[in-house]
Amino acid sequence: MIEQDAQPAYLVTARWLSEHLADPNVRVVDTRSPALYEAGHIPGAIFLDVQSLHPVDTSPAAMREWIGRVSEACSVAGITDQHQVVFYEEVSGEIAPRGVWMLSYLGHSGARLLDGGLNAWLATGYRTVARPSSVPRAPFHARPRPELLATREYILEHLGDPHVRLLDVRRAREYAGTEIRARRGGHIPGAIHREWLNNLAEDGSYRPPAALATTYADLQLDGDQTIIPYCQHGYRSANTWLALTLLGYRQVRNYLGSWDEWGNQDGLPIATAAPLRYE
Repeated sequence: MIEQDAQPAYLVTARWLSEHLADPNVRVVDTRSPALYEAGHIPGAIFLDVQSLHPVDTSPAAMREWIGRVSEACSVAGITDQHQVVFYEEVSGEIAPRGVWMLSYLGHSGARLLDGGLNAWLATGYRTVARPSSVPRAPFHARPRPELLATREYILEHLGDPHVRLLDVRRAREYAGTEIRARRGGHIPGAIHREWLNNLAEDGSYRPPAALATTYADLQLDGDQTIIPYCQHGYRSANTWLALTLLGYRQVRNYLGSWDEWGNQDGLPIATAAPLRYE
């Protein structure tokens, strides 16, 4: 049984954000490119280069180094435990949800996503500013939540485990191995396929809960299973991590290294086949 009522309110609307911009406990984070940020951003938003915080190795030593880098970036961004941190990009895409997952994994309970992103902000009639925002440095204390993370070792240990479902959210060509973005193409053996773009409505926001649930109904995902979405770099899979979490799945782990790690590690098992077509 999937229980949705107790789920954190990860999504905020443009109206909610507008009403809370003056709240000192709300930190707004722009995850787009520096050029786009400088051209116009939500008032008070700071820029955080989430894409630069990307590991290619999920071994314990590499993860400790990555946690240190992220903690330093959050300190520079002035993020504390008291903040609700609202990430955004143009839509509810890949980078801002990665920010939400990243902060949640590090034990912060206030990570949020501006649903629909800057497009929703502008469509509501709110303004942007070009002047960069600055905030004082603050101590950030990482308290990693291992239940939100899948590593290479974890997946290897659970290949073939009926209680663990691997969900490849890349394009069908990537899954089949005809579009190769690493030394090897294909997918992790046993992984099922559902592209992450199915999570979004036409306006770039997350689909309503009922429609989102329909997206995954034919995959027969079980609320008692551990579900591991992955993509190329752990960004598209963060979008699906959030989608499944919003639906009430409580055991969802983002594979942070994703195919960038798996496909470039000789000796790790791979499969190549076209995804099943669902009617």
